[in-house]
Amino acid sequence: MAEITAALVKELRERTGEGMMDCKKALTKAGGDIEKAIDDMRASGAIKAAKKAGNIAAEGAIGVKVADDGKSAVIIEVNSQTDFLALQDDFKAFVNSSIEKAFAEKLTDAAPLIASQESAREALVAKCGENVNIRRLARAEGDVVNAYLHGNKIGVLVVLKGGDADLAKEIAMHVAASNPEFLLPTQVSAEAIEREKAVFMSLNEDKIKGKPAEIVEKMVGGRIQKFLAEASLVEQAFVKDPEIKVGALAKKAGAEIVSFVRFQVGEGIEKPVDNFAEEVAAQVAASKQ
Repeated sequence: MAEITAALVKELRERTGEGMMDCKKALTKAGGDIEKAIDDMRASGAIKAAKKAGNIAAEGAIGVKVADDGKSAVIIEVNSQTDFLALQDDFKAFVNSSIEKAFAEKLTDAAPLIASQESAREALVAKCGENVNIRRLARAEGDVVNAYLHGNKIGVLVVLKGGDADLAKEIAMHVAASNPEFLLPTQVSAEAIEREKAVFMSLNEDKIKGKPAEIVEKMVGGRIQKFLAEASLVEQAFVKDPEIKVGALAKKAGAEIVSFVRFQVGEGIEKPVDNFAEEVAAQVAASKQ
């Protein structure tokens, strides 16, 4: 029998969402075999992430599909309560059926997909004991459209005017890695710029104190230019070749970037934060009572 270490217990807890003591019992029963412990817990219906995370579904997967002619594509996000479920075949099948339906019906938002997939969603929830949601969907069309999927956690669609599918995928990979907020510097809102100015002034209060107004204005202007470059796709240095900006890369290939969509699993969802050390202490204390 393998030694039941704290690290093994923690891994099982992270993979199942169950409490520390329940995971230790399952591992002991399984002789230290974590995969057998998971199978046993699933078979007995012990994996119930809801008791630890409420019904917050902030894990899950991104799905993408590109048309054979490279003129359109669809991207969706489907959420689950645990990453464990997102790796299971039943969940993957639901994501795949959802993306196929969205693509075939040329859907542009999630509402009709949610309605049409409700029965399948309810069946999956009943089987796995976790909340599952189709959160969002986007469709892209254009001269050249391609996508990039980073694992199942980040997905990107890119639309080009000119160029080819390989270039669109290269740019999509860059977007996945660099996460630009905007396509062009001119699209950065005045509110975002003012917010960046305020942050700069606050962080550099000591540096600008006593300096002439024109010097301060120059310093702020430099920071804003850097912010615009960091926030807009066309001004970002290409991840594979920092000597060239993404916009220039497209132009060199005779293309123009029209738009992009980037989905990352769980972004914007407030997730419950567990303190493993505090949970251990609480359960140990409870066991002594």
